[in-house]
Amino acid sequence: MAQVPLLQLSDIALGWGGAPVLDGLDLVIQPGDRLALVGRNGSGKSTLMKVMAGLVEPDRGTRACAPGVTVGYMEQDPDYTGFATLGDYAAQALDPAEHYRVELAAEGLTFDPALDPARASGGERRRAALARLLAEAPELMLLDEPTNHLDIAAITWLEDRLRETRAGFVLISHDRAFLNALARGTLWVDRGQVRRRDGPFEGFEDWRERVWEAEDTARHKLDRKIRAEARWAVEGISARRKRNQGRVRALAALRAERAAQIRRQGTAAMALEVAPASGKLVADLDRVSKAQGGRVLLRDLSLRITRGERLALMGPNGCGKTTLLRLILGQDEPDAGTVRRGTGLEVAFFDQTRAQLDGDATLWENLTGDPLMRVSGQADQVMVRGTPRHVVGYLKDFLFDESQARAPVRSLSGGEKARLLLARLMAREANLLVLDEPTNDLDIETLDLLQDLLGGFAGTVILVSHDRDFVDRVASSTLVFEGQGRARLYAGGWSDARAQGARFAQAEAEPEAQPARAAPPKSAPKSATPARRSKLSFAEKHRLETLPDEIARLEAEIGKLEGLLSDPELFTRAPEKFSKATAALAQRQAALAQAEEDWLTLAEKAEALEG
Repeated sequence: MAQVPLLQLSDIALGWGGAPVLDGLDLVIQPGDRLALVGRNGSGKSTLMKVMAGLVEPDRGTRACAPGVTVGYMEQDPDYTGFATLGDYAAQALDPAEHYRVELAAEGLTFDPALDPARASGGERRRAALARLLAEAPELMLLDEPTNHLDIAAITWLEDRLRETRAGFVLISHDRAFLNALARGTLWVDRGQVRRRDGPFEGFEDWRERVWEAEDTARHKLDRKIRAEARWAVEGISARRKRNQGRVRALAALRAERAAQIRRQGTAAMALEVAPASGKLVADLDRVSKAQGGRVLLRDLSLRITRGERLALMGPNGCGKTTLLRLILGQDEPDAGTVRRGTGLEVAFFDQTRAQLDGDATLWENLTGDPLMRVSGQADQVMVRGTPRHVVGYLKDFLFDESQARAPVRSLSGGEKARLLLARLMAREANLLVLDEPTNDLDIETLDLLQDLLGGFAGTVILVSHDRDFVDRVASSTLVFEGQGRARLYAGGWSDARAQGARFAQAEAEPEAQPARAAPPKSAPKSATPARRSKLSFAEKHRLETLPDEIARLEAEIGKLEGLLSDPELFTRAPEKFSKATAALAQRQAALAQAEEDWLTLAEKAEALEG
């Protein structure tokens, strides 16, 4: 028997005043689908996801969900206005009896539900948005860049949850390792259309290249045919004017077909130019210690960075990675130990918070207003690696069109903001690149180009990232923060460090967002690795105790609904009542299946802990 789709989009068209973002789009999401939604920055991925969530009405076309199916959506930048705590935001759609679900998610994602959103970091706000989606347990989950601002421990936990869920889901993500682990199909947004490929994500890029090759071949054949027909028209039309009007019309149709084709967007014309070489030594840290907010971030760290090294810093959010960057760059001083910095350093810094961009100013103003890019007396010129360039021409190198040059930065997508920040960074000569989470929001094609540029860069690179695949491709050495202020250097990238025994400490609260904490008493030191719990958490214990009553209630409600629907005349007599009962039955059957699965998981866990 054919499955009823969870969601179906038919002939969807949507535009924002210019070229259509989506045009004639058809899409079907089946139960159990695990899909990656990919495409260039600005191609319409987030817009399509909002159409799928029912939050954006298309200009044309229909959206249909199966009866009883709930669709949950995690957006990139949720609005926390009106919520006193992260937990209030995450639990807004739940009955009070179901708030334990938020506690379970908060425990796995390691954030404090009692934290005020105004004081929360980007990572904690992202965790609360994920907790809300997971606690609501919809049949179809839509996740827009869920791994941004998450550390590897949280990403791994999320991978495990999504791998175990029975729900269907669609992911927008730049994180190849995340997509490789979860996606069993790919939706590719390209020039207003969506192509679907079933199979693991690993094969997507090879398939995309084959699609492009076939497209280029077809375009080349069409161009040759147009040239041949045009030559015939010029050489012989006067003698055969009446007999060959059909052929003339066919030539016009060919030209119209060619004109209607939308050419692929090229890759950004990004480039790096190294400044005169720095000294062989970039930085030498000798037994450096640093505390912040009552917590030791670095303890007796000795680290030597030499010219040409590609050093990745990896660890939980709040473990001290940004603090170490500040010490290396001379923006802060250690509490103990010494930091010796090299000579001739020309630094270019990529800030993960995008604080270097003025959201209310235009793209034009963000470039010409940069003191390092300003050309004296030329309001429309910027200095790019020592050469004046027109602002619009330089923006086009980074795939912005002329109309965007005068638009405010706040109107850009996350990936477009990252590209603009790269445009500023790459305009100057540097021999030390410091990149703090550069991969957030960038599309896979731009990530590939950035990786190639870093590979050919003759200077030194210090990279902070949770993107395991990107670190594997770029880093020559990896400093892993292992807890209690300890960090250890490993040769190679993330996979190499793991093979050599690297392990993260349990994720810690981020000092910039949390009030200062007193250090633990010396009589009960905190372990560098999370100790195995000897019993269930409070939320888990409460859930295990209440599940039998919940299961019994759901079974009783299902029995009543099945009895009501057994009436063969109900649909004819009361179609609206039949529809509502059908939807309610589907919802309670899904809830019963989830409750039984939760009970089995918790019961097995309790038995293992007691054993």
